[in-house]
Formats: sequence, C-alpha cells, structure tokens
Amino acid sequence: MAVRMVPLETKTPWLRLEVTEADVKATDHADLLRMLEQVLLIRRFEEKLLRLSVAGILHGPAHSSIGQEGATVGAMSMLTTGDKINGTHRMHHQFLAKSLNYATPQGYVPLEQDVPEAFHDVVYRTYAEILGLTPGYCGGRGGSMHLRYPEAGVLGSNAIVGGNPPHAVGYAFADKMLGNDNISVTFFGDGATQIGSAYEAMNLAALYNTPTVFFIENNQYAVSTHVSEQTRETRLSARGLSLGVPAIEFDGMDVVAARLAMQEAKNIIERDGGPVLLEARTYRFFHQSGALKGSAFGYREKTEEEEWQQRDPATVFPAQLKKLGVLTDKGLEQIDARVNAVLDGALERLIEHYGNEKKERIFPALWPKPEEADEGIRGDLSELASYRQRELEDVPASELEEVKFLDIMSKAMLRNMEKFDNLIILGEDVHRLRGGTAGATRNIGERFPDRLIGTPICENGFTGMALGAALNGLRPVVEIMYPDFSLVAADQLFNQIAKVRHMFGGKFPVPVVVRSRVSAGTGYGSQHSMDASGLFALYPGWRIVAPSRPYDYIGLVNAAIACDDPVLIVEYNELFKKPGMVPTGDWDYIVPFGKARIARPGSRCTILAYGPMVDICSNVADSTGIDAEVIDLRTLDPLGLDWDTISESVQRTNALMIAEQTARGTSIGSRIVSDAQERLFDWLDHEIVHVTGGHASPVVSKVLEQAALANAGTVEKALRALDARRGGR
Repeated sequence: MAVRMVPLETKTPWLRLEVTEADVKATDHADLLRMLEQVLLIRRFEEKLLRLSVAGILHGPAHSSIGQEGATVGAMSMLTTGDKINGTHRMHHQFLAKSLNYATPQGYVPLEQDVPEAFHDVVYRTYAEILGLTPGYCGGRGGSMHLRYPEAGVLGSNAIVGGNPPHAVGYAFADKMLGNDNISVTFFGDGATQIGSAYEAMNLAALYNTPTVFFIENNQYAVSTHVSEQTRETRLSARGLSLGVPAIEFDGMDVVAARLAMQEAKNIIERDGGPVLLEARTYRFFHQSGALKGSAFGYREKTEEEEWQQRDPATVFPAQLKKLGVLTDKGLEQIDARVNAVLDGALERLIEHYGNEKKERIFPALWPKPEEADEGIRGDLSELASYRQRELEDVPASELEEVKFLDIMSKAMLRNMEKFDNLIILGEDVHRLRGGTAGATRNIGERFPDRLIGTPICENGFTGMALGAALNGLRPVVEIMYPDFSLVAADQLFNQIAKVRHMFGGKFPVPVVVRSRVSAGTGYGSQHSMDASGLFALYPGWRIVAPSRPYDYIGLVNAAIACDDPVLIVEYNELFKKPGMVPTGDWDYIVPFGKARIARPGSRCTILAYGPMVDICSNVADSTGIDAEVIDLRTLDPLGLDWDTISESVQRTNALMIAEQTARGTSIGSRIVSDAQERLFDWLDHEIVHVTGGHASPVVSKVLEQAALANAGTVEKALRALDARRGGR
C-alpha cells in the first residue's frame, strides 16, 4: 500500500531580488554619488588601515571588509538616524556608512560641495578608536572589533560570533514598546548563521513581531571554512522560513540591489510587522584578518578570487554610474582624491614621524592613561543618591508586620512596575502559573500584561534581548529559573552584559537585573541546585546581592531596579517560607549596595555569611555559647564588599570564618578569603577558616544532597575547632 505524501507549503515569502538597469536609472543621482563616495572612502580607509597593520602601528587584528562595502553602503542608505544597527568583529564598513550618513548635511551632493567637516571628525575618531587612542568613540577601549556611536544609531559591534543578533531584537523591542518608529538591523555572517543565538534571536523577533532586519553577509567563508562545509542548506536566506520570517536574497556586490532590498524589508515591516531576513551574497577579498588573501593560506583558489574581483563594487559601481552619465572619469578621480585627503588628514593627526629613519609612531599624547584601565567597569551609584536609605532596626515596631519572604517578592516587584514605566520582566513561564514557577510575578500579569513577557526556553536569546532593550531605553528584569541555567546564557551574561559598559567607554547605563532562585536542598539534583554567586563574581561588571530577610529583599530589589549597573539578585528557596518583619505601608526605601549588617554581635570571632547561612551561623553561635559576631554580607560581589564593617569586626575579634552553603568549587568565599588575607593580615591571630559544602554538586538522593551542602553541623564543627585552637573550651 503506497503512502500518500502531500507537499506542504509556507505562506512566508522567500524571494530573490534582481536588479535591472532601469532600477539603477530610477535611483536619484545625488543618492548614487553619495553612495559612491562612501564606497570609495570605506575602501581607501581599510587599505590604509591594512598598511598600518603591516607596519606594526595597529595593535590587534584588522578584519577588513574589503569587497563587502557595496551591500553595506546600499542598505545603510535607506536607514534613518533613529534606526539602530549592530555588527560583528568585521564592522568598519557598517560603522563608517552609518556614521557618515549621520554626519551628512541635508542636500549634500559630492562634487557640487566640499566634503562636510563632520566627515573629517568621523574618520579621525574611527581611526583613533581602531588604533586604541583616547579620541576614539570608546576612548580606544573598543578598538577594531567593538565600535559604538549611539548618536548615529550604532549601539555596538561584537567580537563574539553570533553574540549581536539578540541585542538588535532588544533594540527593536524597546523602540516598539516606547512607541518609536524605528527599525533595528543586525549584521552577521555565514558563520554566525550556524550558531544557536542567531536562531534564538530570529525566533524571538518573529514571536514578538519586532521591527528587526537580520542582515546576513554571506561572504562564503567562516575564517577558512566554506559555507558548504558549514551547512547542508547553503541558501542561508532559507533560515527564516521555519520561523515565519520573510527572506530576500540579493547580489551583495551590487550597491543598488542592497538599497532596494533594504527598502523592501522596510516596506514589509511597515505593512506586516517585523522581522525580515536579508541575505547578501558577497565576498571578502582578504583573509579573516590582515593583508593577505585566502589563497595565501591554501583554502581558496586564485581563480575563485579573481572571479569575485571582477565584481568588485569599488570598480563596477563607478562603471555603472559612468555608463548612466552620472559620473565622468574626472569626477571619479576627484571623489577618490577627496576621500584620500580626508583619510590622510585624519592619520596625520594621529601618527607622527620620528628619528633619522622617519619611522612612524602614534603621537604619545593620544594614548589613554594606564591608571584609567579599570575605570568604567561599573558606575558610581549616583543614580541612587536621591533614594532614602533605611534599615529595619530604624523602623518603629508599631510600623512593622510579620510576613513571609514569598509573600513580599511579587509585591516588591509590582511596586517597581508601577514606579518605572520602562520596567519589563521576561523569562520562562513568568506570565503563567499564578506568578511563575516561584510565585515572584504574582498579580503582575493582571496589571501589566504587556510588560510581563513569557519567553521560549532560550536563555541566551532572551538574556541578550534584555541587554539590547537596556541599551535602548528599557529596564529589563530577567528571571533565570535556576542558577545552573545561567551557564546556557553564559555568553550574554558574561561576555556581553558584564563587559559592555567598560569596553565601550564606560559612560552609559546597563540597567539589567537578573533574578535567580537557588534550590539546593529541594531534591532537584546536580543541574538545578547551583548557587551562581561565585560564577557572577568572576566578572566585576556585575553587582551581586543576596537578601537573607524580607525587609532587606524589598530594599535591595528597589536599589537593583533603580541601579544603572547589571545586578544579580540571589533568592534562596530555603528562605521563601521564612517570616520576617517589614513595614506595613512604607516600602519606598533602599538597602544600599556595599553595606553589610551585623546579624549577631559578638567578640570571640567574626563569621561572614549570606543567605540561609546567616541564621544558621547565628543559631550555632547561640547554641555553642561561642560569642561569634555574624555579619550578613548582603552585597557579595568582590568590588562591593563592605570591608569597613568586616575590618572593624576583625580588629576586635582577631579571627575570621567564612561560611557558605554551596559546593566549594563554585563558591564565592575563596576570593573573599584571598582578599581578606591581604587586607586583614595584621589583625588575624589565626588562619581564615572557610566553610563550604563538598566538592560535588548536590544530587537527588536526600542523604547525599544534605551531605553535599554545608549545614549547622558543619559550621559548629569548624567554629569549635577555631575556638579551641585559640584557647577556648
């Protein structure tokens, strides 16, 4: 019996754009000349940059886009300043085109007017940035691969392949939510098309209907690996079909084709909503980095390179314009001379000749100051200066009531949703189950359904989307269901969110909050029981807070939401049912970052603790009669520890213990021990004692799970041993 097979069809458009001579003729002549000037400026810019690389003046790689300028210039000619873009490590062409368009005066026509003065500044600052110098857009910190110019709509290029598409979805999501009529374009290559984050980003953009253009520069090679060795379906525009994303393929060596493709993408977005995928079939003439061609490394044939060279936009496009009568040979020479003068003028301001041999070097005064290397990792918290700081101990008893942790978590967030119109919450299942899996978003969906976003299971994608939204005006709160899942989002959490402010100059906010529930002790096993504090602490861009009582939770959440730095809020499942005192009505206070509290005064030794360990250590001190002073750290990140409180205590007690519940390998305490040894050595009369769980992650078996975690017995044993060695009973 023959099985009947019925072909399936998709309603998602999948198109190839083909350009005729009539399309070129129909393009405004001034637009054609402006695009030609940009193509030549970008080409000459990179040729000179490669010369600097060969000369050893450029520190770091030179990922040139030579051969790919046509698609970028054409596409960018259809964007407004309000439209946002990002790109990859190979972004000089996109950065320059977007920045030059921003700098172009209304009505400017090459050959009819002098080169705009603003062009000189764009070229100068771009060269300066790539060379790592202070006049650069990011003060030289970004260099070649990390370019940012937000005024022009460039929100940042990215050196992690596939790292940037989720951000563009976030830009677009923010613009859509804020009512701005802009689109966002993310440029990436054939290599990034094979990465999960690009797929996740496309799915999120389609799901939330964001005005995002996914622009694939298919230059045929990921370093040296041909696209046919990367994927069975080499028509990369097909990637959008399964996700309902309309796709257009076009000749990426044709400037006008790229312009028309972007125009059609904008038309689709305006008519149907976003996103749209564009595939430019193009070619990079040189190797991944540097001034040699791919054939020099043996992965490309010279005949292939020569065939693509015949389609070089820097020669084909001028020929088209001359054929149309838009350009003469003399005009072409004049434009080329003009752009070379701009480029040489910029380099003369950056590079000097010295010595008898006339060697070139950077003007020494342009280098950043070495002592500024750590500046801009995070902000100075001045945004919190107007907030009222208040401790529980300062609130009259008549104004307090006893509640459980779990009962105030969603209320604290709801109050902030009411206060900040640009605050959004996103994560898996946050919009269902009457408050998400932990109950932390209860009642928020009823009040703010458009700002409570339940996401697919794609931590890297939606965390990257949150970063993009934060860079474009929103204040996202990301719920990562279990801390272990932060490893799935590691690129976005650590390569992106933790580093973005510093590497782009440190002068802009990154207001991302991550909430994560530690479920150790609940039987969820090795892949759901992590405390990620130690992992986040490796990246100093993160602030980390761990409230151990309901009052502090309210104050630290308020501070985290208002903060312009990334903040991790660590929530312990073990504490959810713990009762504590909170104000009956006045929740408009913050608990400041970097301020520990004395949970139990004492004189015999100092114990640093956080989360559930605060009460455990206090109870052990009471039961043993060893008068330990227990400090609730509250702020855990190494740059934010309250060393004043710790030092004052240790100077009195002369002994220090650090107690953590989690596995030793991923604990934060080892870093604290190291720093404490340096800071407190003169006052310690005993080695620092570090109490943690075992080496293994907790497993499902109740007995083994309990054995893997530090508890009251572990703390008591360590405390008694410490006290005995100091002459105690």
